[in-house]
Amino acid sequence: MGRDTVPERDAVDDIVSQWAREWPDLNVTPLEVLGRLHRTYLRYQSAIGRIFDEYDINMASFDVLAALRRAGEPYSMTSGQLAESSLVTTGGITLRIDRLEKAGLVRRERDADDRRIVHAELTDAGKKLVDAVAVAHFENETRMLAEMSTDDQVELAGLLRKLEHSIMRNERG
Repeated sequence: MGRDTVPERDAVDDIVSQWAREWPDLNVTPLEVLGRLHRTYLRYQSAIGRIFDEYDINMASFDVLAALRRAGEPYSMTSGQLAESSLVTTGGITLRIDRLEKAGLVRRERDADDRRIVHAELTDAGKKLVDAVAVAHFENETRMLAEMSTDDQVELAGLLRKLEHSIMRNERG
């Protein structure tokens, strides 16, 4: 199949057809987007999981290590900053940092000016690992997108941004 070729049918098309046959008045149009998004996400999780497994790391740990790496030298952030960066609670971040600290990938450092503030900082081993994983991870993601043109990728990124904002604005709370 070529880069610009769209498959004629997929499993979501079959599901939509079955609903139309069994319950013609039910609007399942969102399934065409969200069902495909979900199926794509599951395949994506499986593909990135294989890369993380090769490095004996999981997505949550990579998320913290990558945030610290992106922060630039001295590769240090507070739990609050990490939580904001990853949309995880500070309690969740604390557990992640505990595991990474045990593995020798991060260390905790108290702030020199305010001892109540604790920074998580990449160790040399943590930086070496996150650099290796990042290269493999982004090469893997590049392969995943190989069937899409750059223009398609840009368009899809914009549409997904729009979808996320739509979901956020319309969450039931």
